[in-house]
Amino acid sequence: MIGRREALAGWATLVAGAFAVGGVLHARGVLRIDHLPPLHALARLPTLALFAAAAFAAVAVPALPRLTAHLPMRAALTAAFAASLAWTVLLAVSGEGLAWPFTHPQEYLAGLGAVGDDPLGWLAGFTRDLPAYPTHVRGHPPLPVLVLWALAAAGLPGPFWAAVLVVVTGCSATAAIGLAVWRVAGEEAARRALPYLALCPAAVWIATTMDAFFAGVGAWGTALLVLGARSRAGRVALGLGAGLALGALPYLSYGLVPYLLVPLVAAVAAEVPRTTVAACLAAMAGVSALFAAGGFWWPAGVLATHAEWAADPGAARPYLYFLVANLAVLALLTGPAAAAGLVAPGRAGERILPVAALAAVLALDVSGVTRGEVERIWLPYALWVAAAAGRTGAGREGDRRLLAAQAVLGLLLQGFVRSPW
Repeated sequence: MIGRREALAGWATLVAGAFAVGGVLHARGVLRIDHLPPLHALARLPTLALFAAAAFAAVAVPALPRLTAHLPMRAALTAAFAASLAWTVLLAVSGEGLAWPFTHPQEYLAGLGAVGDDPLGWLAGFTRDLPAYPTHVRGHPPLPVLVLWALAAAGLPGPFWAAVLVVVTGCSATAAIGLAVWRVAGEEAARRALPYLALCPAAVWIATTMDAFFAGVGAWGTALLVLGARSRAGRVALGLGAGLALGALPYLSYGLVPYLLVPLVAAVAAEVPRTTVAACLAAMAGVSALFAAGGFWWPAGVLATHAEWAADPGAARPYLYFLVANLAVLALLTGPAAAAGLVAPGRAGERILPVAALAAVLALDVSGVTRGEVERIWLPYALWVAAAAGRTGAGREGDRRLLAAQAVLGLLLQGFVRSPW
């Protein structure tokens, strides 16, 4: 059986090996668009601007486990969300800031001009006009652009408000995943997981990529679904809410279809009643029906996007390298504590959701359509895998050394990696 030391050694070997091989491939001209493979990023040196995030981590590592261990459960969830938000924002402002990634001409906001005042007309012609759109719009279904259009229509336009929406929603996944773990594996498991979720190294990319918004939507959809197992009065309402969120996922990103394995496993493990499941499925079907009625046929969108992807330089990246290197990026996002937690002894129920997310990642990885740039693509999955870190210590407060390692990794990534997200 694999122990903690072997898991940590394997984690370090995977990460180091991916960077070493990636460096050789880049030097030989095989990886021309990735300058710090396996990451799609540039190297840089840290500055004193990182001090505030480092000071926060120094306080949070000893304090957060105590808070989440002893506060009432709902207050513990709130504290973990607040810590996640503070950690993520402090990391981001030490670099280019929250809003900078959304100012890129190939990002979603650059596609809003085509929507104009006619979102339904834009939706109906989305697949037909796909080649004319910015890169990120071409690579996704239409819902991310429609979300940002609705935000602007509500009087909150521009990169700053888009970043606020994305970061707050992404950080709220900490509370949503905590809720789901609470219902599936018990209160103690959730309390142990919360500090690791709050200080997850993935925070470097939660601020700011649209995939963080996807992560929050998926996490809350799953949480609402499992909450239906305990609420007699609200079973149908919770199921409908879960269905709306989960049904939106394939229209936010084509790569989120395997994500549906997570709520499926959660529903089985939590013994969600049939009425809640039926309401969820009905709402999911309703989301698909609305998009079809609006003129967007999902399978046609998949085919059109795949054609755009096949013509992109990213499709020429070597499959075998990224088959392994993508998993090294997942290891960076989730940190060494998650690797230790996945092999830690304990109740199977505490491992089931992280393993489901890992299985979904493996399915996407093997498919070959995720060749690089997965530091953002993996975000919705990585946060569930990171929850496994809560299994690393006995008692509510867990292993502080591994929590410190998570925070240090986040600081290193923010300080030495200049990511476009």
